[in-house]
Amino acid sequence: MRHLALAVRDQERSRRFYETYFGFDAEPAREYDDGVLMLYNADGFSLALGPTDGPIRMPEFFHFGIGVSTPEDVHAFRDRLRADSVPIVGEWDEPDYVSVKCRDPDGYVVELAWEPD
Repeated sequence: MRHLALAVRDQERSRRFYETYFGFDAEPAREYDDGVLMLYNADGFSLALGPTDGPIRMPEFFHFGIGVSTPEDVHAFRDRLRADSVPIVGEWDEPDYVSVKCRDPDGYVVELAWEPD
């Protein structure tokens, strides 16, 4: 998978969230003629933020995740989310899986996780 498209109510608010917490500032953002704002991370993954005025409804199980190198990376990220009052909706700290899930400004669940190679 190379990109994900999300409908968002406020592109700048979502842009700040994904740049601040998930590293989507590796390249300059691009806005396309159709109003979609494209963000990029260092792995070459792109996140398309499309404007919407309608309600955003997702099934409970819907989420997307980003992998990290160590359990400590997840713990530090969790601590940062807490310090910034970002809503945390799930945490796991097992020998073979460490994860934290949070909500973005539009309610999407985003997971940061570590698993051994």
